[in-house]
Amino acid sequence: MMSLDIIDTIKRLAHEQREEVISWRRWLHRHPELSQQEHGTMAYVAERLHDLGLEPRTGIGGTGVSAMIRGTHKPNNYCVALRADYDALPLTECTGLPFASENPGVMHACGHDMHTSSLLGAAKILCQMRDQMQGDIMLIFEPSEEKYPGGARMMMDDGLFDEVMPNEIYSFHCLPEMDYGRVGMKKGRYMASTDELYWTVKGRGGHGATPHLNVDPILIASHIVVSLQQIVSRNAAPMMPTVFSIGKISDVGGRTNIIPDEVKMEGIIRTFDPQWRLDCHEKIRKISCGIAESMGGECDLFIDYGYPPVINDDECTQQVHDNACAFLGEENVEWLDLRMTAEDFAFFAQKIPACYFRIGIHTPGAPYNNLHRPDLIVDERSIELANGLIAYNALTALQNRIKS
Repeated sequence: MMSLDIIDTIKRLAHEQREEVISWRRWLHRHPELSQQEHGTMAYVAERLHDLGLEPRTGIGGTGVSAMIRGTHKPNNYCVALRADYDALPLTECTGLPFASENPGVMHACGHDMHTSSLLGAAKILCQMRDQMQGDIMLIFEPSEEKYPGGARMMMDDGLFDEVMPNEIYSFHCLPEMDYGRVGMKKGRYMASTDELYWTVKGRGGHGATPHLNVDPILIASHIVVSLQQIVSRNAAPMMPTVFSIGKISDVGGRTNIIPDEVKMEGIIRTFDPQWRLDCHEKIRKISCGIAESMGGECDLFIDYGYPPVINDDECTQQVHDNACAFLGEENVEWLDLRMTAEDFAFFAQKIPACYFRIGIHTPGAPYNNLHRPDLIVDERSIELANGLIAYNALTALQNRIKS
C-alpha cells in the first residue's frame, strides 16, 4: 500500500482537474458515435492525449486508440494496462440535459463517455506523477464494445500487444444501481458469456381461414419459444447460472388473414461454464429443429458465438478492493454478485491477469434509470472519484510488483 501522501496528492490533482475532465465527458456525450463509426471520438481522444505530451496510436482495430505513459523507474520493465470503451448506442436521448446528444438517434446510454473521460483524467494525473511510476502504463481506448466481434478482439487482432504485452489490465463500468461514492468488485467469475441466436422457422403460408392447407410457422415458432424455456428450468444445473431470452419475433409477410411462409426470431443464451455453453447450443438446435420437423416445417438456426465470461484474477481484484478501501474508506467498498450481462473485456482477461470493477453513478434520492435507457443520468461527481481511483490503483499495481 502506498503512503497517505500519495492518496492526498492524487485526490488533490483529481479535484483540480475536475471541471476540465467533466468538460471532456460532456463533449463526448454531445457527440456519440455508434460501434465501428467512432472516428470523431478517436480524434478527440487522440488530441487530449497529445495535449498530455503522449504519442497515441490511432486506428487500432478500426477506430481504437492506445498510448504509453513511460515511468521514470523501471526495475522490472513492468506494464499495467488501463482500458475504457467509447462507443454509443442507437437510442434517442430524453434526459433534457443541456449537453444532450446532438447526433439524432444515438446516445451514450451505457456510460462509455464517463469511462473514457475518467481514463483521460487518470492519464493526466499519471503524467504528473511519472516520478512515482515503477514501470509503464498502457492506455487503451476501445471502440465497438457494444457490437460483435467486439473492439477488444479487433484491437488485439490488429496488433495492440505486438510491441508490449501488459502484465495486468484493469477496467471499470459505471453502475446505476450503486450510489455515487461507492465501488464494487468480485473475484473469479463475474460476468456471463453471451451468444446470439437467430432462427428462421419455415412453413407454408396461405389463407388464415384454411389452416388445414397451411403449415403455420407462427404456431411452430410459438412451440419452440415455450419448449426452449426448459434449457434453464430443467437442463441447467441449479448451481449453474444460465439465462435464455427471446428478444425479437417477426413474420415475413403475414397479416390478419394471411399465414406467412416464415417467422424469424432472435435471442441470447448466457452462462459461465465453457462446456455447458456448448451443450446449450446443441440442446437449442435439437429442440428447435425437432419441433419444426414434427409439425411439418423446417428450422434454420444460426448461433453467433460471442464474448466469453469475464473472469477476474483473484490477486488483481483483491488489490483493487484494498486500494478502493484506502482511497474511499472500507464502508464504501463492497463485494458484488454474479452478473448475467456480458463484456468483451473478457477477451483481455483471457490473456492477461485482470480486474473489471464497478463505480456507482446514482445520485442518492434521485430516480433510478438503468443502463441502455434513453434517460440514463450519470452523477458527474463519480468522474472525479473514478479518475483518482484509477490512477491510484495503477501506481499501486506497479509498486506492488517491485521485486527485491
